[in-house]
Amino acid sequence: MNGITIALSKGRIFDETLPLLAAAGIVPQENPETSRKLIIGTNQPDVKVVIVRATDVPTYVQYGAADLGVAGKDVLIEHGGEGLYQPLDLQIAKCRMMVAVPAGFDYASAVRQGARLKVATKYIKTAREHFAAKGVHVDLIKLYGSMELAPLVGLADAIVDLVSTGGTLKANNLVAVEEILPISSRLVVNQAALKVKPLPIQTIIRAFSEAVEKSA
Repeated sequence: MNGITIALSKGRIFDETLPLLAAAGIVPQENPETSRKLIIGTNQPDVKVVIVRATDVPTYVQYGAADLGVAGKDVLIEHGGEGLYQPLDLQIAKCRMMVAVPAGFDYASAVRQGARLKVATKYIKTAREHFAAKGVHVDLIKLYGSMELAPLVGLADAIVDLVSTGGTLKANNLVAVEEILPISSRLVVNQAALKVKPLPIQTIIRAFSEAVEKSA
């Protein structure tokens, strides 16, 4: 009953959460990049980490399969954040949600004329709200990977995607033309778990908070 389960995704979020976990005295016993296990024990017998897809973290926490999790703001916007307490911006896995188009595409004119734009993205909610606020009509095409390909093969005029270095855009002759919002990862907590296990969860929140402040 008192055990704590933390949902994390592999890759950058896992790596950048490790120092925060360490600040809370929690050290995962295996690396998810090399282990096939989806439930990883830690040096604390009552704390375990579950490895899930980044887009699934809020769902696992919302339904109580995990007590806490770390999810990007991009994922939380699409999920809607229902039933989640979001106490902390962890300031990790930073990037930007951008609109990108092929080099030479006159985005400013296309947007100004109120023409219909075809936009490929996996961030449907974010893209819809962004273009609606600008009064631009868009046809949204949901893709799950390789957004950069869509404008190259005529599937879309523009893409909405996360950009960190911009290297992939450049390699595919695309340019970022508009920033929608900055993205970082948040700590999310199951609200029922917070009531049932307040002490261990508040302890983790406090340790994470202090670690974030120190690194700021």
